[in-house]
Amino acid sequence: MIDDRLILITLLVKLGVSAAVSSVLARSRRFRVLLYHEDRTIPEQLEMVFLIAIPFALGVVVRHTVKNFLAADLTFEASILMGVLCGRLGGTAGGLLVSIPYLFTHNWVNVPVNVMAGLASGMLGNLAKDREAIWSFSPLLDLSIYRWIRRTVAKSFIDWQTSFFVTVLTLEFFKQEIEGMLPQNTFVLDSPHLAVNIAIYLTTVGCVAVSIKVLNNTRIEMKLEERDRLLLDARMEALQNQINPHFLFNTLNSVSSLVRFDPDAARTVVLKLANILRRLLRKGDSFVQLREEFEFIDDYLDIEVVRFGREKLKVVKELDPRSMEVMVPSLLLQPLVENAIKHGLSPKIDGGTIYLRSRVVDESLVVEVEDDGVGIGGGSPKAPTTGIGLANVHERLHVLYGDNASVEFESNPGKGTLVRLLLPIPQDDDYGMPNYESRPNTAR
Repeated sequence: MIDDRLILITLLVKLGVSAAVSSVLARSRRFRVLLYHEDRTIPEQLEMVFLIAIPFALGVVVRHTVKNFLAADLTFEASILMGVLCGRLGGTAGGLLVSIPYLFTHNWVNVPVNVMAGLASGMLGNLAKDREAIWSFSPLLDLSIYRWIRRTVAKSFIDWQTSFFVTVLTLEFFKQEIEGMLPQNTFVLDSPHLAVNIAIYLTTVGCVAVSIKVLNNTRIEMKLEERDRLLLDARMEALQNQINPHFLFNTLNSVSSLVRFDPDAARTVVLKLANILRRLLRKGDSFVQLREEFEFIDDYLDIEVVRFGREKLKVVKELDPRSMEVMVPSLLLQPLVENAIKHGLSPKIDGGTIYLRSRVVDESLVVEVEDDGVGIGGGSPKAPTTGIGLANVHERLHVLYGDNASVEFESNPGKGTLVRLLLPIPQDDDYGMPNYESRPNTAR
């Protein structure tokens, strides 16, 4: 017979062990994926059972090899946990799997006991109409007897959480009764004192509840992360949609003015515009290679060159071939080029030149858009962010990269403006030497 003081200490340690093992499981990336998705296939249920059973089965080995560390053995509570989370099949398989070490410790009676516990809790878990009732399970019953009775009478049945509480206590009762019949082949904590036995019963419920609470906290955390991700996706889509009508409005104005006096040029612009529209309709491409981004800019500049005239708008490109395969946010450069033309070169009577540069510096991608236009008034090193284009670039980089990306501005009145983007490069990018067929770095 185990001393009552050792039993009480063991019960306290069991609560800590159940929380610790559950926390370790919650750190597994694969287990988190299985935990998050409630509608699991049978292979996924068995995979989840396997991940839960392994650490609890090792607890039997620890209990058998480490003297007086009885709290390591939580297979009974683990069987109930696997049943309520993974259903009848998962509970039965989990109860069997977690009990394998008992076959080598002469406690073989624990094998059918754990299988029965997993099956019973699995059956009860399947009866839960609302899965949230499982995740909100607590050993602390509603202290308002009046509310409990009113709820029970109104629903004409005992609520699921109360049923689960009673089921765990009943399973613990059967386990102790079986131990009384086969004490040599069963491992059970029991005591002749009623108070200690009550503590044993409540600790069994508490271990199951603690594990559920720990896993539920992880589940809630993942739901919050998913919600934040969906909000971020919606925000990015809104920012991309903000660019499209702004760009198309300016481009269509150019087409309408060309149709009147230069139909051939208008036809060329329409073809370029068709290429641009195909790109805009690719909604799924939040990131593209820098090569594609410059090809898009080429089509845009072809339209602008026709509108301004080849003698008034020149484009010079200095593109590092290593940078062409780097993934960048889609439609990131167009607002910068548009601002360079609209605010930098348009006010100049004789036009000017736009310089496009890209290079890889250490672990960063540097992209520059420069013009030799009128510059920003007052020579302020900060660019105005009130326009749709520049504000959009700032916002998108902040949403996607946080503080890991930056936008730098250099402006001199009468000499031009330089916009420099510094973007982080993912570590898994493979930079080869792509054969980038850039268009001539001369006047268009």
